[in-house]
Amino acid sequence: MFAVSLLLLPLLLSSPPVSSSPLVKDQLVCARTSCGAGRECVSTDRGEPVCRCLEQCDEAERWVCGSNGRSYRNHCELHRDACVTQIKIHVEHRGHCVEKPTKKDVSPMVCFLSDRDWLRERAIQWIQEEVESENSTSNVSSASDLLQMYFKTYDDGDSELDSKEFLRFLKHNETALNLTFSNSLETNMLLYRSLCVDALIELSDENADWKLSLTEFINCLTPSYQPYERKCALEDEVFEDGAETQMECNKCVCACGNWVCTALTCTGEHQVEEDVNEGAENEEMTEEEWSRRVSELNALQVDNQH
Repeated sequence: MFAVSLLLLPLLLSSPPVSSSPLVKDQLVCARTSCGAGRECVSTDRGEPVCRCLEQCDEAERWVCGSNGRSYRNHCELHRDACVTQIKIHVEHRGHCVEKPTKKDVSPMVCFLSDRDWLRERAIQWIQEEVESENSTSNVSSASDLLQMYFKTYDDGDSELDSKEFLRFLKHNETALNLTFSNSLETNMLLYRSLCVDALIELSDENADWKLSLTEFINCLTPSYQPYERKCALEDEVFEDGAETQMECNKCVCACGNWVCTALTCTGEHQVEEDVNEGAENEEMTEEEWSRRVSELNALQVDNQH
């Protein structure tokens, strides 16, 4: 018996311990430990089982769509991502996810009071600087005289300035006014002729004909002139500039005392946007048609002065 033991001793000393392999060690320690999907069991330095996220999954392509809207190559990738991000993700369906069209928030293009007042202040400053300039060649002694000269220059003969003529007056010195906000001339024309220029005209248009007489034109660009403060009204409530409301599928914004709305065709859950903006050169919608769109709101319009 003693001789046999001596013969087995070298064999036992030359054989590696069964638990020396990390894989075998993990298998032994984790034999009774079950980890969830996307995780695997490993052994700690103390020989204790612990679950961790899988380092990688197989490359088999069995695509699934996760509840987070992301496509995964297979179930394993989905569960591994849920483990790594610590976010609950379940399979919505097999195959790639189908992208849902994002619902864009369409707002009307408007000129707010701050935009109108900024443009007016710049124009007033330009006129005052031209009067005070020693290099002025206009030979005028006051802002009223200079405005009268410009009125005659841009009036087409009817003794009134409409929005196009007013815009040409403003563009007389667009460097001082900083009228160009983008590289698109069409964008600038739309912004000023259709929005802020109209808002400036409305500012001192006493007879509401959307044209300015000489007196109205001078009043518009006189610093001491204080027009009525106008706000938007709806259902016995008064709203400040910038307030928003919904009219079916259209958004309406309070701007310079008026409700301005988008022109969407409402068809159930789907909305088809018409290429129409207030003041845009588009023959598909006349001014009368546009007025009917917002008549429900502007019929309730009140002047805060009254």
